[in-house]
Amino acid sequence: MNHAEINRYARHLALPEVGIAGQEKLKASRVLIIGAGGLGSPMALYLAAAGVGTIGLADFDVIDSSNLQRQILFNENSLGKRKVVEAKEKLEALNSNIRIITYEEKLTKENAFEIFSEYDIIADGSDNFPTRYLVNDACVFLGIPYIFGSILRFSGQLSVFGAKNGPCYRCLYPEPPDPESVPNCTDDGVLGVLPGVIGTLMATEVLKNLMNIGSPLVGRLLIYDALDMNFRQFAVKRNPECPICGDHPSIKELIDYDEFCNGIISTEIKILSDDISPKNYSVLRSKQKHLLLDVREPYEFQISNLGGMLIPLSELPNRLTEIPKDIDIIVVCKEGIRSRKGMEILKKNGFNHVRNLAGGIKAFVDMSSQSED
Repeated sequence: MNHAEINRYARHLALPEVGIAGQEKLKASRVLIIGAGGLGSPMALYLAAAGVGTIGLADFDVIDSSNLQRQILFNENSLGKRKVVEAKEKLEALNSNIRIITYEEKLTKENAFEIFSEYDIIADGSDNFPTRYLVNDACVFLGIPYIFGSILRFSGQLSVFGAKNGPCYRCLYPEPPDPESVPNCTDDGVLGVLPGVIGTLMATEVLKNLMNIGSPLVGRLLIYDALDMNFRQFAVKRNPECPICGDHPSIKELIDYDEFCNGIISTEIKILSDDISPKNYSVLRSKQKHLLLDVREPYEFQISNLGGMLIPLSELPNRLTEIPKDIDIIVVCKEGIRSRKGMEILKKNGFNHVRNLAGGIKAFVDMSSQSED
């Protein structure tokens, strides 16, 4: 390191566990961050500040105003721009001694090996199960540590997978959950500071791993509850029967993770027997008398709606008397997940003519826009 770097990292060098040797390890290291959003923002900022020599950023999304509540890499001037482009600019302004490599493409089974093989550690800040399983499997095959983090509402999870003799993500979650039951930050919300807590903890695990100091979260799942302000740990053991890291693995190559997690390919809408498709609802909407029941929150309804009656899902069980039983009911939300839960509540309480709008308002609007084109 040169004199300027020695001065810059003086507080690191003062730590016996780090010192010159540890800081030089960081300078020579390469870390790939999946997702430049809520978790990726604090990770990238602190890893850049710490002097990690090469940081890769993989994200193909653009910046929306709803991101600014928690994605601290961006500001109001960033709206509409590519996340990795803005992130690269901010990180290079923070530390001109490091290298930022960006990947403006979706992570797939076709490109994962090529991208991952250039890095020492993969830190996953993604928000969906297909990506998590893909990252896990690719890391197992390549023998690369996988720093895992996830957030929702007021709680977060953190662990380190892929270490020698340690568990992998599939040991903790052998099978993906039913996609219809999966909560997400868009529908259920997330406290703005929560990804800051989990993201910086992920960055801590990255630094410890790179310098080989401390006790990494291998074989342990850390759970943080912001409302009660407590941390809990649970043991996670390697599963000898795990299909990818077990004694006799059955998975020999990367698979189609959208199909594995969703039962469908890509983003195609899954139409179940008690659903109505956006196209069919468009016809019904203009020709048949019905009640459209929106189970989102009032603030969401104010932003955009298709009309109808608004009863938030959390209030629905106590407001059933407000809903007529002698009419067809179409339940709707943003993407069709909360509305399915609402439909099930109605059916259990004697409402016999109820259907769910598959894909929600988002799918209906997308379909209408395509029709206009």
